[in-house]
Amino acid sequence: MVNFKWFSGMITGISDFNTGQGDNGCYKLFSVQNRVGEMVNFVISPTTYVLDQVMLTVGDRVTGYYDGDAPVPLIYPPQYRALIMTKNNPMLNVKVDFFNNQLISSDGGLKLNLSPQTQIVLPNGQAFTNPITNRNLMVLYGPTTRSIPAQTTPYKIIVWCS
Repeated sequence: MVNFKWFSGMITGISDFNTGQGDNGCYKLFSVQNRVGEMVNFVISPTTYVLDQVMLTVGDRVTGYYDGDAPVPLIYPPQYRALIMTKNNPMLNVKVDFFNNQLISSDGGLKLNLSPQTQIVLPNGQAFTNPITNRNLMVLYGPTTRSIPAQTTPYKIIVWCS
């Protein structure tokens, strides 16, 4: 189980990131600054999942998800290996988290109510046909109830297999 953490802000810079492995140009470093001035650098690898495979550019508002338990260099600004990047969209909510057997997120903030129209897929776009409980999920959804936890019927769920 991945301990997903996230950071949202505006991309202020994009540069090549050299890993020293002869893979020049394959990795990028995205500098992201939030509304209160905090900075994070995300290392974007060829395996980083970018929602809808959109081209991210300087000035885009994004959210980067990373493994909160992964080792990181002790530098400022913090530098995380991005597992998932999303371009923020005011019409779409995204939550990446572990959902238990009742489809409640690990932070207790969101409960999923599935419908026949909810797409359930793998990151490669293929259908996922097994139960989605007790898994890491990327949930794309719209409105929620004002209950605790908030409830929603997702548009799409992407299942993250270990």
